[in-house]
Amino acid sequence: MNRRFLNQWLLAVTASLFLSVPGHAADEAPDALIGRLTRESLDIIQADKAVQAGDVSRIIEVVDEKIMPHLNFQRMTASAVGPGWRQATPEQRKRLESEFKTLLVRTYSGALSQARNLSFSVKPLRAAPDDKEVMVRTQITGRGDPVQLDYRLEKTPGVGAGWKIYNLNVLGVWLVETYRSQFAQEINAKGIDGLIATLTERNKSNAAANPKPAKG
Repeated sequence: MNRRFLNQWLLAVTASLFLSVPGHAADEAPDALIGRLTRESLDIIQADKAVQAGDVSRIIEVVDEKIMPHLNFQRMTASAVGPGWRQATPEQRKRLESEFKTLLVRTYSGALSQARNLSFSVKPLRAAPDDKEVMVRTQITGRGDPVQLDYRLEKTPGVGAGWKIYNLNVLGVWLVETYRSQFAQEINAKGIDGLIATLTERNKSNAAANPKPAKG
């Protein structure tokens, strides 16, 4: 499998995370949750023509409706922003979450068509019954050698209780840490407002470069 195809393929698999369907019982085991989400999200990709075409507006609709119950997205954003998150105002945090979500959706939407004809397996979970944070490892198989994709989850209490994803590892690189180094440079140079402005501009540029597909 060549490197370019491998990168596109793994982006597509990661993108399937953002198309997950709503959860079942709050006590669903983390490995069972990841297995179900992977299976159902790949089914969505196979069936939804707009998603296959990379229609960002449609993908955002699906994300808002179906993925957020399974993500601790505030923790993802806070971890990516780093120490600057503590100094950010509630309005700045809201803007950061919104722009970060849009960035991720646009980054992965173009690779969705690569996620067809994949199979997967979930490796045995190594965790104690009372663990509050776990790692679930999966193996994705398509063309070429199998590739490992890992998820970090935390168990949350209260309303919407259950296991929530807060990071994932593709090709040995954790998504949150990848963005943290980029965001730190922006914050050091321009502050939180500068990071928000940079993300907003990047999202506008991505939207202009990849307009909504025409309806056929």
